[in-house]
Amino acid sequence: MADLTQSPRPIAAVWDRIDKVLLTGIVIVAVLAVFDRLAVVPSLAEMLDSFIGTLPFILFAVAAIGMMKATGSERLLVGVFQGREMRMIVFGALAGGLSPFCSCQVIPFIAALLVAGAPVSAVMAFWLSSPLMDPAMFSITAGGLGFDFALMKTVSAVALGVLGGVVVKMLGAASIMADPLRERPSSGGCCGAKKLTLNWTFWHEAPRRKIFGEVALENLVFLGKWLLFAYLLQALLIRYVPADLIAQVIGGSGIGPVVLGALVGAPAYLNGYAAVPLMAGLLEQGMAPGAAMSFVIAGGVSSIPAAVAVWALVKPRIFAVYLALGLGGAVIAGLAWGMIA
Repeated sequence: MADLTQSPRPIAAVWDRIDKVLLTGIVIVAVLAVFDRLAVVPSLAEMLDSFIGTLPFILFAVAAIGMMKATGSERLLVGVFQGREMRMIVFGALAGGLSPFCSCQVIPFIAALLVAGAPVSAVMAFWLSSPLMDPAMFSITAGGLGFDFALMKTVSAVALGVLGGVVVKMLGAASIMADPLRERPSSGGCCGAKKLTLNWTFWHEAPRRKIFGEVALENLVFLGKWLLFAYLLQALLIRYVPADLIAQVIGGSGIGPVVLGALVGAPAYLNGYAAVPLMAGLLEQGMAPGAAMSFVIAGGVSSIPAAVAVWALVKPRIFAVYLALGLGGAVIAGLAWGMIA
């Protein structure tokens, strides 16, 4: 009699191993070949041209991430959440906006902070700014949208963290902020890694050199596939979406396009790296600068990895506060950038 408890699932196993980003790109090209064969080569050429132009920024980004992991400099963030609450809010926002944490790395870190009794206000400041900016994101954004846009996004990330922390601090006495953790918060993460002691000259140690190489390669593949996919979408966007339609929907001035950019960015976001070339294409098509800023801020806060990191640890009412702060901060950042740009 066959043992059904150990029956193989070959189709599911193969599907799990397939890179969904790569598969989606192949499907898009195949569909394009069926309906507009003459557009395939120009679209791919434009995709590669855009990617090559961004390649120096990608290489800098992956080297920076690898160095931070290999040197163990992530440990410098531990001292941020000590001292007065307002100080913790400010430094939490700065740490989140400048740190290399991915959304899944934040999960065990935040869980430990909340369980240890760190103020929810300081944790929220870190949480809001963390998915919006990091060294790699700054490099990619500066290369695709300009240094000024990248700088403004960094300032907006830190400012959003501070604003969110202050709002939560003011709500501290309210019942909505009491007992924020779920009953059994997750203590693990998909990006878990052994924490190293701080050593800036990592190249003298073979294990650290290995970490540098592995992390740099992993992030090169990650950034490379997402940016190639995004540049393909950008090429198709420019080719098939009329500029006057973009200008009509999210162009112009005022609060309307900014609010719409935030509302569209929240559910439509891919990830911060893929958003850069897409925003570049939309801006070329007539998108309002303020709407672009509100899109990337709202989308970063509400992207699936960032939202899952919050939802996994805190109760729904805290999650709702997180989303409301993200959307409100995105609109403010978009209005500010619209006046500057």
